Amino acid sequence: MDFYAVLDQVVDLLRRRGRVTYGALRLQFGLTDEQLAVLKEELIDAHQLARDEEGRILVWMGEADVTPSPLQPSAQYASQPVTPEVSLPQASAPPAASSTPDAERRQLTVLFCDLVDSTPLARQLDPEDLREVIRAYQAACAEVIECFDGYIAQYLGDGLLVYFGYPQAHEDDAQRAVRAGLGMLEAMGTLNVSLEPHHRVRLAVRLGIHTGLVVVGAMGGGARQEQLALGDTPNIAARLQGLAAPDTVVISEATARLIEGFFMWQALGVQDLKGLARPLHVYRVLHAHGTQTRLDVAATRGLTPLVGRDAEVTLLQERWAQVTEGRGQVIVLSGEAGIGKSRLVQVLKEHVADTPHSRWECRGSPYYQHTALYPLIEFFHRALDWHGDDTADAKLGKLEHALRQYRLPLDETVPLLAAV
Repeated sequence: MDFYAVLDQVVDLLRRRGRVTYGALRLQFGLTDEQLAVLKEELIDAHQLARDEEGRILVWMGEADVTPSPLQPSAQYASQPVTPEVSLPQASAPPAASSTPDAERRQLTVLFCDLVDSTPLARQLDPEDLREVIRAYQAACAEVIECFDGYIAQYLGDGLLVYFGYPQAHEDDAQRAVRAGLGMLEAMGTLNVSLEPHHRVRLAVRLGIHTGLVVVGAMGGGARQEQLALGDTPNIAARLQGLAAPDTVVISEATARLIEGFFMWQALGVQDLKGLARPLHVYRVLHAHGTQTRLDVAATRGLTPLVGRDAEVTLLQERWAQVTEGRGQVIVLSGEAGIGKSRLVQVLKEHVADTPHSRWECRGSPYYQHTALYPLIEFFHRALDWHGDDTADAKLGKLEHALRQYRLPLDETVPLLAAV
């Protein structure tokens, strides 16, 4: 990350909190001792925005009207593994007041997550152990939410209120919310492996997701203000969470329409939700579908004719003819987003559909930019028909069965592929 981008984020953090330890800055931004020393010189000597206290704490001394860049989580911190001892990340920072109006009308997808049976858990554990467990659960969820660019609006005791579409909007915020929800369920399974031996507890969560119009802006008074979304949408997400069974994700019909074709779900019928005049159609999300792009979804309903790409289509078909003659080919399609690269690939797939061939299709994803082998990992998940609710033994069995078909030595190949 650019140094001055980090500097702006630290200024914003100091302005809001007043006092920050050097240890917290190292953890949040992944700073080395040299980087931290330069940062102190900029804040204390160059800009005179802070002072040092006992060599351990930075204290804010700037003016109240300073409006630096909004705080974003650092990539170095996001990549750290989640364990019960991990420090809890702070909720995402609101955008700078000078760059946004007091309040905005937005369409948001809101995710509400709550811990199951938290009251019995509090009776079972010592308060210090309970705090450690809750922080580990929140940190595990926060890491997944960060991957999908969600905004944690509030930590509500053992619950989380998360916005997708604020402060940064994406064309697929509903998808991001659902993928985050499924990822949080998976993260809970991983976390429980660590918690059970140490605390003899197993955590479960419920998640509700709804999409709708809100007004989002600063709420509260004095030094305590939060960026909160007002309207029915957060309330409905909370009600849907209450309907969910442990370790499940429940969504509204509004969200289901936006993710149709990308996920498999189970209809839960029409439900009466407290405070709503009309009942809602509700669905439980099961797992992601094999569909990867909007083009794949549209293909099931039929695509419009491709226009203006005759030369490119001819080139692809000519190269395929050379492949059938035994001359291997590599083709690179490049261009701006939306120019039709995926559609050209779809045309080639349709052209060769009646010819015997093997096709391996791997795709990158904006959700997994920090996972180097994600395209191959995702390909194996599809090829082996793995599902999110498969046990480790079930996944291993599918992997061994596939490798036997290729007559590969299991003792050599299984450990390599299982590690990936």
